[in-house]
Amino acid sequence: MELSSYIREVVDFPKEGIGFKDITTLLKDGDAFSLSIDTLYEAIKDYNFDKIVAIESRGFIFGAALAYKMGIGFIPVRKKGKLPAETVSCTYELEYGEDTLEMHKDALSSGERILIIDDLLATGGTAAAVAKMVEEMGAEIALVAFLIELKFLKGRDRLKEYSILSLIKY
Repeated sequence: MELSSYIREVVDFPKEGIGFKDITTLLKDGDAFSLSIDTLYEAIKDYNFDKIVAIESRGFIFGAALAYKMGIGFIPVRKKGKLPAETVSCTYELEYGEDTLEMHKDALSSGERILIIDDLLATGGTAAAVAKMVEEMGAEIALVAFLIELKFLKGRDRLKEYSILSLIKY
């Protein structure tokens, strides 16, 4: 079973000229979803993480399943204003404007080893913003992982100081 065969490309979404990599076709197939979690787990299991930090929203799908499988904590990173307690935040540049991500201020402890996970590595801006927050909280980034990487957008360049894993590359 090849995981990439379960990824649907939606042409001209969210805007003309974009070929959106839709993972819902992978998620709806129990065997393919299980394989994606098992394959990610096999690739990351030897890094000895303390917690998994997952990026809203599709990163939650993979991060929560892996945290459960590994028996470690799960930390959600949300868009601004979505978390109920005191937060740390990072504002970063988008193609047209900016966005802000937040996580709870008490989510991480100094010295903890962290896996950052999201579904897709494109330009790397979102993951770089999360990495900045993690490091500002005194934690160590052991690995940044993605289900999919769009190599032509060179997201690795923004994350070059970290170990990066991606299962499917376009």
